[in-house]
Amino acid sequence: MANLTPSQVAEVKGKGFLRNRGTDQFSGRIVPRGTVFSADELQAVSALAKKYGNGKIVFTSRLTAEIIGIPFESIPLIIQEAQESGLSFGGTGSKIRPVTACKGTTCVYGNFDTQALAAKIHDAYYVGWKDVALPHKFKIAVGGCPNSCMKPSLNDFGIEGRRAPKFLSEACKGCKVCQIEKACPLKAASLKGDKLCIDEELCRDCGVCLGKCPFGAMPDHSEALYQIFVGGTWGKSTRMGTPLSRLVTEEEVLPLLEKTLLWFKENAYQKERLGKAIDRLGVEALEKALFSDDLLRRKDEILKREILQR
Repeated sequence: MANLTPSQVAEVKGKGFLRNRGTDQFSGRIVPRGTVFSADELQAVSALAKKYGNGKIVFTSRLTAEIIGIPFESIPLIIQEAQESGLSFGGTGSKIRPVTACKGTTCVYGNFDTQALAAKIHDAYYVGWKDVALPHKFKIAVGGCPNSCMKPSLNDFGIEGRRAPKFLSEACKGCKVCQIEKACPLKAASLKGDKLCIDEELCRDCGVCLGKCPFGAMPDHSEALYQIFVGGTWGKSTRMGTPLSRLVTEEEVLPLLEKTLLWFKENAYQKERLGKAIDRLGVEALEKALFSDDLLRRKDEILKREILQR
């Protein structure tokens, strides 16, 4: 094995290359835009794996394509060749990590185009903030519905799509076999006498019931709203993300993400995750900042500020 120094290993780690245990070979993470690789891009990844790696590719939990077995001396070559195919390595360090999204774009339960939103976030923050140092890593997940396949509540900033039902009581016929009641996975809809009732405590705004009534009591059209979770983590230290106190519109999502990042940079200690900072300072302080424009007004000042030391 080559005698690699810690600084050499750290330098390539910052570029998305992680040392394979017990070797001087590395796995390189290729990050897709909005979680989606085109067929041509996957062919390019395959060619790179054959030429520079051991021919194997694994997909990480954050949906990056990791080429295994890259010799240290080949790293500059594979970076250059990947760039020629429009691909880039990355996904490590105390910065915004690759954005993940479920397949809500095509899933029958998806309440909005998850991959399109993930692509916007990728461009604006994963790429746009690539040189912004943060106190710790920052993970973003986009989920299409409360099924939570992508676990938004276990990310630093989680987005979960909802569609609130708009029940038209006057159109309800009180059918003995109610299609809305039958469709509701949480039993929030039930017949009370000759009318359907929605238990708002049980309803998760999943949208499954929309359009199920043949008489139009539950229209199929409903604006997508979003539940935002902040401060979630998973692993040795687990913290369920704190849900913000109200659902938000699509236009509010990216500004809330940016304000969360600014609050994190301004308030968290070095090597402190967002959830720990929230627990230390209080979710009320975060929400007060998120639902005002003060952080955006001070954006340039905050981005220049040194990260707090413990």
